[in-house]
Amino acid sequence: MEALRQLLRQSHHARPEDLPEMAMRAARSLDATAVILYLVDHQQRVLLPLLGGSAPHRAATAVDGTLAGRAYSLVRPCAGDGDGDGARLWLPLLNGSERMGVLEIVSPEPLDEQAVDECVLVSSLLAELVITRSFYSDTIERVRRREPMRLAAEMLRAQLPPLSFSTGHLAISGVLEPCYDVGGDAFDYAVNGDTAHLALFDAAGHGSAGGMRAVMLASLALASYRNARRAGLTLIDSYHHIDDAVRAHDRFGMITAVLAEINQRTGVLQVISAGHPSGIVIRQGRVAKVLPTPTALPVTLGDKRPPVMVEEALEPGDRILLYTDGITEARSAEGEFFGIERLTDFAVKSAADQLPAPESARRLVHAILKYQDDRLQDDATILLADWHSPAPPHSDTELIIAPADNLLHPEAT
Repeated sequence: MEALRQLLRQSHHARPEDLPEMAMRAARSLDATAVILYLVDHQQRVLLPLLGGSAPHRAATAVDGTLAGRAYSLVRPCAGDGDGDGARLWLPLLNGSERMGVLEIVSPEPLDEQAVDECVLVSSLLAELVITRSFYSDTIERVRRREPMRLAAEMLRAQLPPLSFSTGHLAISGVLEPCYDVGGDAFDYAVNGDTAHLALFDAAGHGSAGGMRAVMLASLALASYRNARRAGLTLIDSYHHIDDAVRAHDRFGMITAVLAEINQRTGVLQVISAGHPSGIVIRQGRVAKVLPTPTALPVTLGDKRPPVMVEEALEPGDRILLYTDGITEARSAEGEFFGIERLTDFAVKSAADQLPAPESARRLVHAILKYQDDRLQDDATILLADWHSPAPPHSDTELIIAPADNLLHPEAT
């Protein structure tokens, strides 16, 4: 396709400021009059235009209640009238399963199926360019911010993984609020071969020194968790590794945590809950299992009692919901907790509506914010994992990573 060739040729030296004009040039090869990029803000409430060059002026548009927002929320093309200037097509701007925003395509006539497919390819490449250009510039980040970010939030958010990821057999999505200030919550995940690793951390110290102590503890927990995971440690050994690392830095610090692993082929879920709220397994529109908690002491107390790992057999279609206490302990203006019942009711309803995991996470956190009149008293963090189907067995050509000891001593292989 000519549009893809043009974008690829220009991409090697492109700045984020060049992307709007590059999209407009691609429009001519798509039988369109305009292609406009919109980026979602960090709270996932508003789609903000990335303008420049010959791109026509556009205003920000809400995610909720608009065609553009529908394309973003449901991750599918949405067509509509162009208010007198032709037809409009809205496409989700996706980096894998991570929703970056939407693409608006204006054309004289509605596009046929083949033309829509070509636009989807262009949208995918533009999403990749948004991601890669943001590595070298602050422009994308500035557009997505709607208010100043506190230093503690700046530090912690730089360490978080993308909000969403999918292998086709397993989908993972996380959200942390508030966006521009934090009190010590963090989440992490990784998929290595058959195993999906999930973790939530909630560091004590909210409000102390602007949350900086809690952020330092959460950052240390994240780094030690990744260090253990990349060394191939078991779930129990990872818990001890995190516990030792945090205690060595701050023996008076305290972090509740949940560590989990899902085998994508067998559906076996393993969980350690270190003084953390229990996770929930949702199956066929109901709560199938409330995972036991606590099964270990909070981090820095791990030397006092050995942890216990819980194992649960998942079924295809199951959703695992992990959350911090900022969710259930959110208070209304009358002082009433959001509570576990409201949480489970919301989770069950979103599963019954067959919403994608990223959209379920977005709507749940927004429901918490609305319940507290947008004034969170604590971080509200969730991590969702949908096990859709068993992953196939490994292929014979799959990459094999030798243990670290064998890399140091090749004769041992």
